[in-house]
Amino acid sequence: MATDDSDRNVGAAPSAASNADATGLRWVPGLIAGEAAAFDGAFVAFQRRVFAYVVRMTKQRELAEDIVQETFVRLAHHATRLRLDTNLRAWLFAVAHRLVISHVRAAAVRSAMTNDLMARATFGPPGNPFASPMEAVAESRTQAAIERGIAALPETYREVVVLVAIEQLELTDVAQILGLSNEAVRQRLSRARRLLAEHLQPFDASPRKPT
Repeated sequence: MATDDSDRNVGAAPSAASNADATGLRWVPGLIAGEAAAFDGAFVAFQRRVFAYVVRMTKQRELAEDIVQETFVRLAHHATRLRLDTNLRAWLFAVAHRLVISHVRAAAVRSAMTNDLMARATFGPPGNPFASPMEAVAESRTQAAIERGIAALPETYREVVVLVAIEQLELTDVAQILGLSNEAVRQRLSRARRLLAEHLQPFDASPRKPT
């Protein structure tokens, strides 16, 4: 099922080759064959993105590193049993998601998640290199406010925002990762956007100029 522009910012339709790169399909035959180079390629292609997702969900770098490591250990164990048409990106995010849920349900991890890492660190593309100092500060403040807003979302909404808006996954892939229907993902995304807008409203409010 194709998404519309209101769900993601999309450009021209990707070619088959670029789609194979984005979904990791290019690495699947080698993984099935047990080729170390294919595993290394998949790790390089997706490790940072899976880590960014997990650290946003857990708010703990060390925990995120452990979960990412376990995610790729499971890939190594299951590689030869993958289907040729496996969307490797969605497969890895699904494994990472299940591991996050497993850890979140543990009391020790719930205690660890009280550290608000997201309020102190931001992730994503660098700002405009040609921005003036004042523009750079404004960009940094905006990004920080967005990250705090994402971190403050309830987990069920935060995971949808991270996967759709940040990781740019298709709604059908997100639904598969989370075990939801496409419509349920759309509803959660819509609710998350409203909550984010409420969070950012005080930040966006401009003081009136004195008369």
